[in-house]
Amino acid sequence: MPNRAINESERRIDAPGGGMIAVRSTHYPDNLRGEGLDLAVLDEAAYMEPRVWPEIVRPMLTTNRGDALLLSTPFGRNWFYDLFQKGRNARYQPEWQSFWFPTDRNPNIAAEELESIRRMTAEHIWGTEYRARFDDDSGQVFRGIRAAIARDPYPQTNAGRLYVAGVDWGRDRDYTVIVIIDAGERRMVALDRFNQIGWSLQRGRLQAICDRWQPQQIWAEANSFGSPNIEALLAEGLPMRSFTTTSKSKSPLIESLALAIERRFIGLLDHPVLLAELASYTMQRLPGGGYRYGAPTGLHDDTVMATALAWQGVEKSGPRFGFA
Repeated sequence: MPNRAINESERRIDAPGGGMIAVRSTHYPDNLRGEGLDLAVLDEAAYMEPRVWPEIVRPMLTTNRGDALLLSTPFGRNWFYDLFQKGRNARYQPEWQSFWFPTDRNPNIAAEELESIRRMTAEHIWGTEYRARFDDDSGQVFRGIRAAIARDPYPQTNAGRLYVAGVDWGRDRDYTVIVIIDAGERRMVALDRFNQIGWSLQRGRLQAICDRWQPQQIWAEANSFGSPNIEALLAEGLPMRSFTTTSKSKSPLIESLALAIERRFIGLLDHPVLLAELASYTMQRLPGGGYRYGAPTGLHDDTVMATALAWQGVEKSGPRFGFA
């Protein structure tokens, strides 16, 4: 493009004939309004506000009868999914065309690399991010819960075994949950759940279960009142490990447990509260990418978090394998 003028501050290239190529953000959709367009490219369109296309961009294409290219990773069955369906029905929507390109169609990505990723990725992430699949919006995180329950009896003795514990703190409304996992067998062996007792009694209850199982690591949430409890337990000689829960640290913690349950890397206890909390646990896709995980309003996720923390300790203790 000879004699083009580049305006970096406005992210725009002006052509000598009067046209231009510009990059705009949709964070403030109404700022996009303006002159007619010959071509609009909406990148990661599914994450934009639903009104960006019909109320702002589409009218700007009308004068010049311009074209549009909408590109995106799926984000549930939202407005982008509806437009994608139009392109699949060319008989009734001839002005639309849809294209689907899962990652394995890219010739530059080795098949063994994808297989390695698939083995280490939870199904809901694999389906969306790599298979370009439009999952529904049910937000289910844990799949194959019942199949992951360990049915065979657990040995009575714990001599010579490696145990890891996970602790999620609670006081009044929420529950404190302690989970013990046999790191060699990759299966849960104990779960204690209680609330409405003071911190000193809670630490005593943790000490009692640890006297029984002798875990080599105890992973506990350090947020808020967790930190002083961890400090007190360290002073008593317990092998505490701190975990600070943030939106960034929570995602890999939950996704690792989801993968373990799907692939039966972990044997779950047949515990009604645990199974119910796993079944109701949800995720929400964030506009900027990634997921927000948690229990639905009014429900608890204490057993989920304690199990996820214990499982993290198991993963850090050695290689992962399934159970019989």
